[in-house]
Amino acid sequence: MNENKIIDGKLISSQIREKIKYFGNKLIEKTGKKPGLAVVLVGENPASKVYVKNKIEKTNEVGFNSIEHRLAENVSEESLLKLVNDLNNNSNVQGILVQLPLPKHIDSDKVLDAILPVKDVDGFHAENVGKLWSGLNSLVPCTPLGCSILLKKLNPDLSGKNAIIIGRSNIVGKPMASLLLSMNATVTIAHSRTKDIEQLVKSADVVVAAVGIPEMVKGNWIKKDAVVIDVGINRIEREGKRVLVGDVDYEECLHNASKITPVPGGVGPMTIACLLLNTLLTSYEQFNENPIELSSFLE
Repeated sequence: MNENKIIDGKLISSQIREKIKYFGNKLIEKTGKKPGLAVVLVGENPASKVYVKNKIEKTNEVGFNSIEHRLAENVSEESLLKLVNDLNNNSNVQGILVQLPLPKHIDSDKVLDAILPVKDVDGFHAENVGKLWSGLNSLVPCTPLGCSILLKKLNPDLSGKNAIIIGRSNIVGKPMASLLLSMNATVTIAHSRTKDIEQLVKSADVVVAAVGIPEMVKGNWIKKDAVVIDVGINRIEREGKRVLVGDVDYEECLHNASKITPVPGGVGPMTIACLLLNTLLTSYEQFNENPIELSSFLE
Protein backbone atom coordinates (compact mmCIF):
# COMPACT_ATOMS: atom_id res chain seq x y z
CA MET A 1 0.00 0.00 0.00
CA ASN A 2 2.69 2.46 1.05
CA GLU A 3 4.69 1.63 -2.11
CA ASN A 4 2.03 3.52 -4.10
CA LYS A 5 2.83 6.65 -2.12
CA ILE A 6 6.53 6.71 -3.01
CA ILE A 7 7.72 9.06 -5.77
CA ASP A 8 10.48 7.08 -7.48
CA GLY A 9 13.05 9.70 -8.42
CA LYS A 10 15.46 7.05 -9.69
CA LEU A 11 12.94 5.70 -12.19
CA ILE A 12 11.69 9.11 -13.36
CA SER A 13 15.24 10.49 -13.69
CA SER A 14 16.31 7.48 -15.77
CA GLN A 15 13.33 8.04 -18.09
CA ILE A 16 14.32 11.71 -18.46
CA ARG A 17 17.95 10.77 -19.19
CA GLU A 18 16.75 8.39 -21.92
CA LYS A 19 14.86 11.26 -23.55
CA ILE A 20 17.89 13.54 -23.17
CA LYS A 21 19.98 10.90 -24.94
CA TYR A 22 17.37 10.65 -27.72
CA PHE A 23 17.17 14.42 -28.30
CA GLY A 24 20.94 14.73 -27.90
CA ASN A 25 21.54 12.13 -30.62
CA LYS A 26 19.14 13.97 -32.93
CA LEU A 27 21.07 17.19 -32.31
CA ILE A 28 24.43 15.50 -32.96
CA GLU A 29 23.14 13.91 -36.19
CA LYS A 30 21.80 17.23 -37.46
CA THR A 31 24.66 19.53 -36.50
CA GLY A 32 27.67 17.22 -36.23
CA LYS A 33 28.35 18.84 -32.84
CA LYS A 34 28.24 17.15 -29.45
CA PRO A 35 27.06 19.07 -26.36
CA GLY A 36 29.91 19.65 -23.91
CA LEU A 37 29.62 20.09 -20.13
CA ALA A 38 32.60 21.50 -18.23
CA VAL A 39 32.74 20.73 -14.51
CA VAL A 40 35.14 22.68 -12.27
CA LEU A 41 36.09 21.23 -8.89
CA VAL A 42 38.19 23.25 -6.45
CA GLY A 43 39.82 21.46 -3.53
CA GLU A 44 39.32 18.04 -1.96
CA ASN A 45 35.82 18.21 -0.42
CA PRO A 46 34.80 14.50 -0.26
CA ALA A 47 31.08 15.12 -0.93
CA SER A 48 31.89 17.43 -3.86
CA LYS A 49 34.20 14.79 -5.35
CA VAL A 50 31.39 12.21 -5.22
CA TYR A 51 28.89 14.63 -6.79
CA VAL A 52 31.31 15.55 -9.59
CA LYS A 53 32.08 11.88 -10.29
CA ASN A 54 28.35 11.12 -10.60
CA LYS A 55 27.74 14.12 -12.84
CA ILE A 56 30.58 13.19 -15.19
CA GLU A 57 29.42 9.57 -15.31
CA LYS A 58 25.84 10.52 -16.23
CA THR A 59 27.07 13.12 -18.77
CA ASN A 60 29.01 10.41 -20.60
CA GLU A 61 26.04 8.01 -20.41
CA VAL A 62 23.79 10.35 -22.41
CA GLY A 63 26.50 10.82 -25.04
CA PHE A 64 27.69 14.33 -24.15
CA ASN A 65 31.30 15.40 -23.81
CA SER A 66 32.43 15.93 -20.21
CA ILE A 67 35.37 18.22 -19.52
CA GLU A 68 36.70 18.10 -15.95
CA HIS A 69 38.93 20.74 -14.38
CA ARG A 70 40.35 19.99 -10.93
CA LEU A 71 42.02 22.88 -9.13
CA ALA A 72 43.95 22.98 -5.86
CA GLU A 73 42.26 24.24 -2.68
CA ASN A 74 44.59 27.26 -2.63
CA VAL A 75 43.98 28.31 -6.25
CA SER A 76 43.62 32.08 -6.56
CA GLU A 77 40.28 33.67 -7.38
CA GLU A 78 41.97 35.29 -10.38
CA SER A 79 43.05 31.90 -11.77
CA LEU A 80 39.57 30.46 -11.34
CA LEU A 81 37.99 33.47 -13.06
CA LYS A 82 40.47 33.08 -15.94
CA LEU A 83 39.44 29.42 -16.35
CA VAL A 84 35.75 30.41 -16.38
CA ASN A 85 36.50 33.04 -19.04
CA ASP A 86 38.36 30.46 -21.14
CA LEU A 87 35.39 28.08 -20.90
CA ASN A 88 33.00 30.92 -21.83
CA ASN A 89 34.99 31.36 -25.05
CA ASN A 90 35.32 27.64 -25.82
CA SER A 91 32.86 26.64 -28.56
CA ASN A 92 33.10 22.98 -27.48
CA VAL A 93 31.62 23.87 -24.08
CA GLN A 94 27.87 24.53 -23.90
CA GLY A 95 27.48 24.22 -20.13
CA ILE A 96 29.71 25.28 -17.23
CA LEU A 97 29.27 24.05 -13.68
CA VAL A 98 31.47 25.27 -10.83
CA GLN A 99 30.94 22.84 -7.95
CA LEU A 100 29.96 24.51 -4.67
CA PRO A 101 31.02 25.16 -1.97
CA LEU A 102 34.17 27.02 -2.98
CA PRO A 103 37.02 27.73 -0.51
CA LYS A 104 36.43 30.74 1.76
CA HIS A 105 39.02 32.95 0.01
CA ILE A 106 37.00 32.83 -3.23
CA ASP A 107 33.89 34.97 -3.78
CA SER A 108 31.32 32.42 -5.03
CA ASP A 109 28.90 35.07 -6.32
CA LYS A 110 31.66 36.70 -8.36
CA VAL A 111 32.61 33.36 -9.92
CA LEU A 112 29.03 32.31 -10.68
CA ASP A 113 28.23 35.67 -12.27
CA ALA A 114 31.35 35.37 -14.45
CA ILE A 115 29.76 32.40 -16.25
CA LEU A 116 27.93 33.37 -19.44
CA PRO A 117 24.17 33.16 -18.67
CA VAL A 118 23.62 30.90 -21.69
CA LYS A 119 26.24 28.45 -20.32
CA ASP A 120 25.05 28.70 -16.70
CA VAL A 121 23.55 25.20 -16.46
CA ASP A 122 23.22 25.52 -12.67
CA GLY A 123 20.86 28.48 -13.20
CA PHE A 124 22.60 30.61 -10.54
CA HIS A 125 23.59 33.65 -12.65
CA ALA A 126 21.73 36.82 -11.66
CA GLU A 127 20.35 37.17 -15.21
CA ASN A 128 18.83 33.68 -15.12
CA VAL A 129 17.45 34.29 -11.63
CA GLY A 130 15.80 37.52 -12.81
CA LYS A 131 14.34 35.86 -15.90
CA LEU A 132 12.90 33.02 -13.80
CA TRP A 133 11.09 35.47 -11.52
CA SER A 134 9.90 37.48 -14.53
CA GLY A 135 8.38 34.39 -16.17
CA LEU A 136 10.87 34.48 -19.06
CA ASN A 137 12.69 31.49 -20.53
CA SER A 138 15.86 30.83 -18.58
CA LEU A 139 18.09 28.09 -17.25
CA VAL A 140 16.51 27.01 -13.96
CA PRO A 141 18.44 25.70 -10.91
CA CYS A 142 18.57 21.92 -11.19
CA THR A 143 17.11 20.81 -7.86
CA PRO A 144 13.98 23.02 -7.99
CA LEU A 145 13.53 22.10 -11.66
CA GLY A 146 13.67 18.42 -10.70
CA CYS A 147 11.14 18.97 -7.90
CA SER A 148 8.80 20.82 -10.26
CA ILE A 149 8.98 17.99 -12.81
CA LEU A 150 8.04 15.47 -10.09
CA LEU A 151 5.10 17.67 -9.08
CA LYS A 152 3.98 18.24 -12.68
CA LYS A 153 3.94 14.50 -13.27
CA LEU A 154 1.51 14.21 -10.35
CA ASN A 155 -0.55 17.34 -11.05
CA PRO A 156 0.45 19.98 -13.65
CA ASP A 157 -1.94 22.61 -12.27
CA LEU A 158 -1.85 23.47 -8.57
CA SER A 159 -4.60 26.11 -8.78
CA GLY A 160 -6.20 26.59 -5.38
CA LYS A 161 -3.52 24.53 -3.65
CA ASN A 162 -1.41 25.82 -0.77
CA ALA A 163 2.32 25.09 -1.05
CA ILE A 164 4.95 25.69 1.60
CA ILE A 165 8.71 25.70 1.10
CA ILE A 166 10.80 25.30 4.23
CA GLY A 167 14.10 27.02 3.43
CA ARG A 168 14.89 30.23 1.56
CA SER A 169 18.22 29.50 -0.15
CA ASN A 170 19.06 30.88 -3.56
CA ILE A 171 19.77 27.32 -4.71
CA VAL A 172 16.43 25.72 -3.78
CA GLY A 173 13.94 27.73 -1.72
CA LYS A 174 13.61 30.95 -3.72
CA PRO A 175 13.60 29.41 -7.24
CA MET A 176 11.20 26.71 -6.02
CA ALA A 177 8.80 29.46 -4.94
CA SER A 178 8.89 30.95 -8.42
CA LEU A 179 8.23 27.58 -10.08
CA LEU A 180 5.31 26.84 -7.74
CA LEU A 181 3.82 30.26 -8.50
CA SER A 182 4.04 29.46 -12.22
CA MET A 183 2.00 26.31 -11.46
CA ASN A 184 -0.67 28.58 -9.89
CA ALA A 185 -0.07 27.48 -6.29
CA THR A 186 -0.44 29.85 -3.36
CA VAL A 187 3.08 29.87 -1.96
CA THR A 188 4.50 30.39 1.53
CA ILE A 189 8.24 30.43 2.24
CA ALA A 190 9.16 29.48 5.80
CA HIS A 191 12.64 29.79 7.32
CA SER A 192 14.54 29.90 10.61
CA ARG A 193 12.80 33.13 11.72
CA THR A 194 9.28 31.95 10.85
CA LYS A 195 6.88 31.53 13.78
CA ASP A 196 4.53 28.54 14.06
CA ILE A 197 6.04 26.62 11.12
CA GLU A 198 4.14 23.53 12.24
CA GLN A 199 0.78 25.26 11.79
CA LEU A 200 1.75 26.60 8.36
CA VAL A 201 2.82 23.12 7.22
CA LYS A 202 -0.44 21.63 8.51
CA SER A 203 -2.42 23.81 6.07
CA ALA A 204 -0.26 22.95 3.03
CA ASP A 205 -1.26 20.65 0.16
CA VAL A 206 2.35 20.60 -1.06
CA VAL A 207 5.35 20.59 1.29
CA VAL A 208 8.88 21.15 -0.04
CA ALA A 209 11.45 20.66 2.73
CA ALA A 210 14.86 22.18 1.97
CA VAL A 211 16.11 23.40 5.32
CA GLY A 212 19.06 21.10 6.06
CA ILE A 213 17.81 19.92 9.47
CA PRO A 214 17.52 16.12 9.77
CA GLU A 215 13.91 14.92 10.08
CA MET A 216 12.65 18.33 11.17
CA VAL A 217 9.18 17.87 9.66
CA LYS A 218 7.15 15.44 11.75
CA GLY A 219 4.32 13.19 10.63
CA ASN A 220 1.63 15.07 12.57
CA TRP A 221 2.59 18.26 10.70
CA ILE A 222 1.44 16.78 7.39
CA LYS A 223 -2.10 17.38 6.21
CA LYS A 224 -3.93 14.26 5.02
CA ASP A 225 -3.14 13.56 1.35
CA ALA A 226 -0.51 16.30 1.07
CA VAL A 227 2.39 15.80 -1.34
CA VAL A 228 5.81 15.88 0.35
CA ILE A 229 9.01 16.68 -1.57
CA ASP A 230 12.07 16.16 0.62
CA VAL A 231 15.17 17.94 -0.70
CA GLY A 232 17.30 17.32 2.40
CA ILE A 233 20.33 15.01 2.44
CA ASN A 234 21.69 14.61 5.96
CA ARG A 235 24.16 12.06 7.30
CA ILE A 236 23.37 11.05 10.87
CA GLU A 237 24.34 8.32 13.36
CA ARG A 238 21.58 5.77 14.01
CA GLU A 239 22.07 2.57 15.98
CA GLY A 240 25.83 2.85 15.51
CA LYS A 241 25.59 3.32 11.73
CA ARG A 242 25.91 6.35 9.46
CA VAL A 243 22.65 6.72 7.55
CA LEU A 244 21.18 9.21 5.07
CA VAL A 245 17.95 10.95 6.05
CA GLY A 246 15.98 13.86 4.67
CA ASP A 247 14.48 16.96 6.26
CA VAL A 248 11.20 15.14 6.94
CA ASP A 249 10.66 12.14 9.20
CA TYR A 250 9.95 9.76 6.34
CA GLU A 251 8.31 6.89 8.24
CA GLU A 252 6.02 9.27 10.14
CA CYS A 253 5.12 11.45 7.15
CA LEU A 254 4.40 8.43 4.96
CA HIS A 255 1.20 7.86 6.96
CA ASN A 256 -0.59 11.12 6.03
CA ALA A 257 1.06 11.97 2.71
CA SER A 258 -0.56 10.96 -0.58
CA LYS A 259 2.88 11.04 -2.25
CA ILE A 260 6.37 11.44 -0.81
CA THR A 261 9.97 11.37 -2.06
CA PRO A 262 12.37 9.03 -0.25
CA VAL A 263 15.95 9.90 0.76
CA PRO A 264 17.98 8.67 -0.97
CA GLY A 265 16.35 7.96 -4.35
CA GLY A 266 13.93 10.87 -4.58
CA VAL A 267 15.08 14.38 -5.46
CA GLY A 268 18.82 13.59 -5.71
CA PRO A 269 18.73 11.68 -9.02
CA MET A 270 16.45 14.37 -10.49
CA THR A 271 19.05 17.07 -9.78
CA ILE A 272 21.65 15.37 -12.00
CA ALA A 273 19.05 14.60 -14.69
CA CYS A 274 18.09 18.29 -14.77
CA LEU A 275 21.72 19.36 -15.06
CA LEU A 276 21.88 17.27 -18.25
CA LEU A 277 18.49 18.62 -19.34
CA ASN A 278 19.75 22.21 -18.97
CA THR A 279 22.87 21.27 -20.96
CA LEU A 280 20.69 19.82 -23.72
CA LEU A 281 18.31 22.81 -23.83
CA THR A 282 21.11 25.37 -24.03
CA SER A 283 22.96 23.29 -26.63
CA TYR A 284 19.91 23.48 -28.89
CA GLU A 285 19.95 27.26 -28.42
CA GLN A 286 23.70 27.62 -28.97
CA PHE A 287 23.57 25.42 -32.09
CA ASN A 288 20.70 27.61 -33.42
CA GLU A 289 18.18 24.77 -33.47
CA ASN A 290 14.48 25.02 -32.61
CA PRO A 291 14.07 24.71 -28.84
CA ILE A 292 12.60 21.63 -27.17
CA GLU A 293 9.56 22.11 -24.95
CA LEU A 294 9.92 20.99 -21.35
CA SER A 295 6.59 19.17 -21.77
CA SER A 296 8.46 16.62 -23.91
CA PHE A 297 10.07 15.36 -20.71
CA LEU A 298 6.85 15.11 -18.69
CA GLU A 299 5.14 12.42 -20.76
